[in-house]
This record gives sequence, structure tokens and C-alpha cells, in this order.
Amino acid sequence: MKICFATNNAKKIQEVKAALGESFEIVSLEAIGCTEELPETGDTLDHNAFQKARYVHEKYGVDCFADDTGLEVDALDGAPGVYSGRFAGEPRSDERNIHLLLEKLAGKTERAACFRTVIALILDGKEYSFEGVAEGEIIAERSGSGGFGYDPVFKPVGYERTFAELSMEEKNAISHRGKAVQALIEFLK
Repeated sequence: MKICFATNNAKKIQEVKAALGESFEIVSLEAIGCTEELPETGDTLDHNAFQKARYVHEKYGVDCFADDTGLEVDALDGAPGVYSGRFAGEPRSDERNIHLLLEKLAGKTERAACFRTVIALILDGKEYSFEGVAEGEIIAERSGSGGFGYDPVFKPVGYERTFAELSMEEKNAISHRGKAVQALIEFLK
């Protein structure tokens, strides 16, 4: 089955391809000729995921799925949430986002957080959604060089390493995106 993953993030595509395996041919936005920035103006993860998927489906006529992910930090009343990618403003920068997050958590002992991913799928004109959550905490300093986004400061429950220190296989088995993708795979099969 051929399906477009509506993202230009090569690391996200790599993670999802690894999780989906050989049963599916995942194509990027670039592969279908989509070079424009996808709309992402909602105030919820669901809204953004469906906004991106609908845009690609309507403009390019392909089955597709899109995701939106947010880091929700308890001590920050769920922030940065839907604004995780642009937490420190434009242009988007993982480094600046992490710096701002650690600055806002300085001196706080409550560091519980979760990553939440919503995947919106449009298949044969019908819409479906899948969600995955990974619970954990924000550590005081960056650790690890893998992954992307907030991975160097997010330590999942039950682990002594951050997402950035786990192999892709380990991360996919427990991550928010991995869980949402697993729900997607079960549905597609």
C-alpha cells in the first residue's frame, strides 16, 4: 500500500518507515510534488493533524496521514502543547525551544510531562484518527544526540535514558508517535 506521510521532517519519516516495515510504501510530501508549508493554525493537535491531511488530500488527491505532536508539561499547565514546535518563536529551533523550556522549569521540582501525538488519516475519502501518549519527565540538562525536538531533555517513565539516548527501535516501541503509528498499522492491516 502506498500512502503519503504529510510531513517534510525526514526524521519523522524515517521513524515511521521503521515502524511500518515493508508492508507499506511511505512517500514524502516532496515525492508527491508538495513543496509548500502545510497549514497548521489550529489550537489543538487534532485540528492541526486533520488540517494538514485534508490540505494534502484535497490538493494532491492522495491517501495520506499527518501528525501533530505536543509536549505537555504539568508545571507549565500543559504548555508548550500544540505550540511545541514554535515555543520559542520563529524561525523554529529545537535548541531555542529546549533552552526556553529549561529556563521556565529552572528551580521547579515538579517536572512531569508527556508527549502526545495525534495522527489524522484520510483513506478512500474517509477520516480516522489515532493517538499515542508517552509519559515521562523533563531533565535539567540535555543528554544524548539522537532523535529531534525535545528528545534530549525527555526521560520516559521506566528509563534512565532520554529519548535522544535510545535507539530508534527502542524509542519507537515506547514513544507517543510509535504508539499512534502502531494504532494506525493495526487499523491499516
